[in-house]
Amino acid sequence: MTFDQIIKEIKGGKYSPVYFLHGEEPFYIDKICEYIEKNVLTEAEQSFNQVILYGKDAEVKMIVDEARQFPMMSSYRVIILREAQDMRGIQDLSIYLENPSHSTILVIAHKYKKLDKRTTFAKLLDKKAIVFESTKLKDHQIAGWISERVKTEGYSIDSNAANILAEYLGADLSKITNELDKLCLNLAPGKSISVDDIKEQIGISKDFDVYELAKVVGQKNFTKAALIFQHYAQNPDANPTIYTITTLFGFFNKVLITKYHGKSSDTELAKLVGVPAFYLKEYRDAAQLYSFGQLRRIFQALTNADKNIKGVGSRNPDDASILEDLLISFMY
Repeated sequence: MTFDQIIKEIKGGKYSPVYFLHGEEPFYIDKICEYIEKNVLTEAEQSFNQVILYGKDAEVKMIVDEARQFPMMSSYRVIILREAQDMRGIQDLSIYLENPSHSTILVIAHKYKKLDKRTTFAKLLDKKAIVFESTKLKDHQIAGWISERVKTEGYSIDSNAANILAEYLGADLSKITNELDKLCLNLAPGKSISVDDIKEQIGISKDFDVYELAKVVGQKNFTKAALIFQHYAQNPDANPTIYTITTLFGFFNKVLITKYHGKSSDTELAKLVGVPAFYLKEYRDAAQLYSFGQLRRIFQALTNADKNIKGVGSRNPDDASILEDLLISFMY
């Protein structure tokens, strides 16, 4: 059953005796728990009939005893077991699952990992409970998820802004939702959210420094590199192109040294590169991704960019064009 289907049934007053919520993405698990906690019982009913337990402290007997009690002045009791992944012997809840109370709604929130579906406990859950698996979104799905989330709040967002948010915030849906909620509080209803809104309200530029740029270029993450270059081109005073060129030259020089001396020990290589040994993985990984031919072309492109920014030669392009040429040189 999907998240939307579960919420729709709960809204319609159709409840399952047991909900088992598991998976690597905690966002939807938390949302279901929160909705049940706030909406199944009235505030007066909650005082006597709603219990929140935590896996680290809970025992099977405690949970079963709570679930077997009859509700007081209410049709249901609600028992929510949070952080169930920390509970020892959770499979022993099978004794309750065999014959769950239909006047109790037991919600088990098992976050950050999936339940092994091959176990007897998992097979019993499939028969006796509503089981919801919350899977993490792929990186390429995040921008689309942001667009849909914004739409449900009565706004829209342009694709560049959605991509920047996805790159900046990553795949943490709770973090994304919190930032979007803060953003929408300061915008007129129905507004289309732009890149400028993101920068002004979220302060996204702080994560787009030149060291982050070097890191993502070293990983060949050209989608994020393009977003950072775009940000630099729009904010040249805060991000001088000459500084960007110098930093990238230094980065690729370290990558080249690493590639030449890749068989050296970490101690020897750290001395040659001039960085602490714990930084070497970044350079070793980049050295694997770039060939000697690519590195030669990149150094030539950086040299040309340095000349162009200083006005040397017949061509004198603007910063945006220089950065665009650099990005292309990294890709081929």
